[in-house]
Amino acid sequence: MTVTSTAPEALLGVYARVGPLLVAGEGSEVIAEDGTRYLDFVAGIAVNALGYNHPVFRGAVTRALESGLVHVSNLYRTEPGERLAAELIAHSFADRVFFCNSGAEANEAAFKFARKWSRKTEIVAFTGAFHGRLFASLAATDRPDYRKPFEPLVPGVHIVPLEDWAVADRMISANRTAAVIVEPVQGEGGVRPLDPEWLGFLRELCDARGAALVFDEVQCGLGRTGTLFAYEQTGVVPDVVTLAKPLGGGLPMGAVLLTEAVAAALKPGDHATTFGGGPLVATVALDVLRTIAEPGFLAAVREKGAALGAALSRLAAVSPKVVAVRGRGLMWGIELVEPAAPYVTAARERGLLVCTAGAQVIRVVPPLVVTREELERAVAILGEVLA
Repeated sequence: MTVTSTAPEALLGVYARVGPLLVAGEGSEVIAEDGTRYLDFVAGIAVNALGYNHPVFRGAVTRALESGLVHVSNLYRTEPGERLAAELIAHSFADRVFFCNSGAEANEAAFKFARKWSRKTEIVAFTGAFHGRLFASLAATDRPDYRKPFEPLVPGVHIVPLEDWAVADRMISANRTAAVIVEPVQGEGGVRPLDPEWLGFLRELCDARGAALVFDEVQCGLGRTGTLFAYEQTGVVPDVVTLAKPLGGGLPMGAVLLTEAVAAALKPGDHATTFGGGPLVATVALDVLRTIAEPGFLAAVREKGAALGAALSRLAAVSPKVVAVRGRGLMWGIELVEPAAPYVTAARERGLLVCTAGAQVIRVVPPLVVTREELERAVAILGEVLA
C-alpha cells in the first residue's frame, strides 16, 4: 500500500511516544513540524553528544558516503574500524576492541567474553542497575517491571545490594563468578555516581577471585562526566568497558574494550556481528571520538557541568519538591518527593525536553556542545515547573 501521511499506529506499541512530530534539529534544539523549537536535554538519552547538524558529523558522513563503502562483511578488513579501534586503545586501558550496534549488545558480548576467559558462568550486578533489555543484559537489570513478562531470564545472574560491602564479598565467588558489572554513574537507576572506594573494593575482589570487572559506560562514558571515560575519575581500572550511545554520533554503534588477558581467551568464531564496526559508522565514530577527546572539549564539559550542578543545587534549595540533586559533568538527576512524569510534561510544554530516570527523578543530559545560555534557559524552565 502507499502511505501518504505518517502512521504512528504502524509502529509496534512498545513506546508511549509523547509530544509533537519532530522533523529537524540544529545545535541543542529539535524542531517540530509546526516550527516549534525545543531545547533538547534528552539528547536521544545521552546519544547526541555533538547535538544536531554538527559539522563534524555531517563532514564524516559525507566523506564516508563518497567512498561508496557503506558496509562490508567483517570477513574482510576495512580501514575505518581498525583506525577507530586503535584510537580507543590509545585513549584507554584497553588492548583490543570489539564493535557491535548498541549498549545491550556490548554488555551481552562482555558477559560472553568473561565466561570464556574465566571458565566460570555467574554474573554479579547491583540494585539500581540498567544494562539492557536482551536476555542476559535484562537479567542484570534491576527493573522488575521490565523483567517479569519475559522470565525465565538467563540463569546465574545475581543482582545484589549496591554498595553493600559484606554482600558483595559473599556473592563474588572464586568458584562461580565470571564477571562483576557496574555503572560508575548509574543512569536509569536515578543518576547516581558510585563511591570510588567501593569500586576499588570490587576491583580487589575481582582480582582475588578471578572475575572480570566490567564497567558499563554506555551512558556515562565518552565525555559525559567530563573525562573521556568515567572510570578515569574513580582511580579504578576495569578489565572490560562497554560503550555505545554517543560513539556513533547518533548512528547505531557499540563497543567492548578489553585487556589483552581477557581478549586472549577469544578465537575466531567465538562471537560475531554483521554490522558492527562497518565503514560508514566507524568513519563517523572516529571523528566524533576525536572531537570529544580533545582536552579543551572535555574541559568545557567540566566547566559547564559544574555550572549546571551549581544552578540545580540552588534550585533544589528553594523548591520543596526536590529531595536531592546528583550528577557529574553533563549528567544530572533531580530527585523529587513525587512522580517526575508530570514535571517532564510541564517542561516540554514550556519548550524543554527532559526525561525520567526512575519514577521520581528528572534526568538532565544535554548535548555536550550545549552553551551556557542554553543551560541557563533550561534551569529557568525547571525552576518554573518545580516552583
